[in-house]
Amino acid sequence: MHLTQRISQHPITMLPSPPQTRHHLQIIYPYSYQFLLNEPDKCKKSPFLLLLIISEARDVVSRNAIRQTWGNESTVPGVSIARLFLVGMAPAFGGPVQNLLQEESRMFGDIIQQDFLDTYYNLTLKTLMGMEWVSKYCPNARYVMKVDSDTFINVDYLVHSLLKPEGQPRERYISGKIIANTGPLRSKKYKWYMPKEIYPNDTYPPYCVGPGYVFSVDIAKRIYDVAQGLTVINMEDAFIGICLRELQIQITDPPPGLFNINWIAYDRCTFKKLIIVHHYSAKQLLELWPDFQNNSACS
Repeated sequence: MHLTQRISQHPITMLPSPPQTRHHLQIIYPYSYQFLLNEPDKCKKSPFLLLLIISEARDVVSRNAIRQTWGNESTVPGVSIARLFLVGMAPAFGGPVQNLLQEESRMFGDIIQQDFLDTYYNLTLKTLMGMEWVSKYCPNARYVMKVDSDTFINVDYLVHSLLKPEGQPRERYISGKIIANTGPLRSKKYKWYMPKEIYPNDTYPPYCVGPGYVFSVDIAKRIYDVAQGLTVINMEDAFIGICLRELQIQITDPPPGLFNINWIAYDRCTFKKLIIVHHYSAKQLLELWPDFQNNSACS
């Protein structure tokens, strides 16, 4: 897509093609990816919290469920919240999907998109797109949360128990479920396969697990800037850890149990005292949300 092929015009012989040196999992970055959908005025009201939600271009069902549940921008009274979905270009049925996406964007004004393919191996590009967008269009926010679309978020508890609007703004702050002392998987049978040609080290720096982590707004520009000089890997959360190591920023360990990267069964009183639970579908979010909004006392 972004490689230029040079074909000899000699009428008799053809020069051999240069050898392919880039591993097929190597992400092309830095590169001037262009915004196809953008919301440059989204942060005019200086949000306390910006939600950056990783989404597939075709997954309108999850986006609509999130808009009706935890992604509602009015979910925390008195606190300014903004919501954006991050998408790439659909790798299949691109034209029809793009037409529907553009209509959805006109209707809700909450989608940003760049011209890279929307695949699992490009999740790092999607997150870097979010960091770039925050740097350019939302530096006046106080905090940002990057979150996957198959996740339940208790935004009220995040705001009032962890971030605390009444407190002093923080810098160089990032928090989430920390993974440490792990290394790349070298077997091709794994979804998270990492070849030595791309990442030769035997361990990853500590990082926040990808389903959801929160950071002060200055982190976005710091990560975006430092990423321009690094080899970008397809393990999105591990790559953010690599950036933090380069920036000499330590992850703040949150109170235990707030960031659940595994599925746990819904219980209102349990969910009221946590921030994230992974692996919740659009249908499950819509089913639990009316009960979750019930504010009756818990024992």
